[in-house]
Amino acid sequence: MVTVKIYSKIILAITAFSTLTSVAGHGQQPHHSDKLIPVADLGKRRAIGVSVSSDNRLFVSFPHQGRDYLYGLTEIVDGQPLPFPDEAWNAHTGDSATRFANVQDLYVDIEDNLWVLDSKPARKGSMGAFKLLKINLASNQVERVYTFDDLDKNTAGLNDMRIDTDKELAYLSDPGRAAIVVLDLASGTTRTVLKGRPFTTADPDVILTYDGKEMRDGNGNPFRSNVNGVALTKDNRYFYFKPINKLNLYRIETRHLADASLTDAELASHVEDMGKTTVTHGLIADDKGNIYLTSSMDYSIKYLSPDGKLHTLVQDSRLLWPDSFGIGSDGYLYFSCAQLQRDPQWNDGEDKVEYPYQIYKVKLP
Repeated sequence: MVTVKIYSKIILAITAFSTLTSVAGHGQQPHHSDKLIPVADLGKRRAIGVSVSSDNRLFVSFPHQGRDYLYGLTEIVDGQPLPFPDEAWNAHTGDSATRFANVQDLYVDIEDNLWVLDSKPARKGSMGAFKLLKINLASNQVERVYTFDDLDKNTAGLNDMRIDTDKELAYLSDPGRAAIVVLDLASGTTRTVLKGRPFTTADPDVILTYDGKEMRDGNGNPFRSNVNGVALTKDNRYFYFKPINKLNLYRIETRHLADASLTDAELASHVEDMGKTTVTHGLIADDKGNIYLTSSMDYSIKYLSPDGKLHTLVQDSRLLWPDSFGIGSDGYLYFSCAQLQRDPQWNDGEDKVEYPYQIYKVKLP
């Protein structure tokens, strides 16, 4: 165990040094790639979720933050974010059951349904609120809403999700409880699995570092997130996941996640360690079996190919906290850049965000 921790620290030290030497200062662009193509200028509205339909419709979601918040879920049309599926779901007031509270993640499944995770984690003095919407993109109508009635709303913090259409299950990361939540799409009931396991829990030795500065709040507490980004292979066979504060990537066959008869220890025995990767926020799989990972500490997008090798797809200083992915049939990878490390909370009260927020795309390998 000691050897693993020391190795992790060495890797992080190398990464931090590389970041420090390659990014000379705020606003500079030592890394530049002509591969990176801006798709949408979002002004001062931070985007998180991104997903793309089979006919290349681009959907982008926004957390409910700040005075510049306008819509929770949008479709990008001619470069402009328009409310989706309609204005009513994007209303700022009214019945919380029929409007968005805080859209966290988006995913278009292999049957071209758009799934929307509306997730408001618990805060001091208030319980969390969660719902998952299924929107038929042929009609643009909400077909079903799941409300996670059996979930512990005091501690859960659902973050990212993927939909297994073969098994009629949703798999969601829950960094609040360092767990994976399995939602039965037929019954609406959930199971919480792999809670507090080493592969769902943040490594305290992994400290995010940008421009030579550790990402800590005003009290000196480092940014930390348990299991966060997730990916599902196109054949629905493998589910990939990892904490942000961990270098290793993990996967498990979905047939094991679907087997409710397994004890948690038995389930954990089926988790595969895919080896060291990078500090990662978002994941996605393409139809060739590549797993894409955002890599914010060196301003890049990487991918793990089926042969187990880690490649850099694009590196550019504009990739400030690349976050969520969508893959189009046009051969492009689309993604948001949340710039979380530039927020005042992590910079002694100073807003260092480089406006405007952008959606980018890059050609797939």
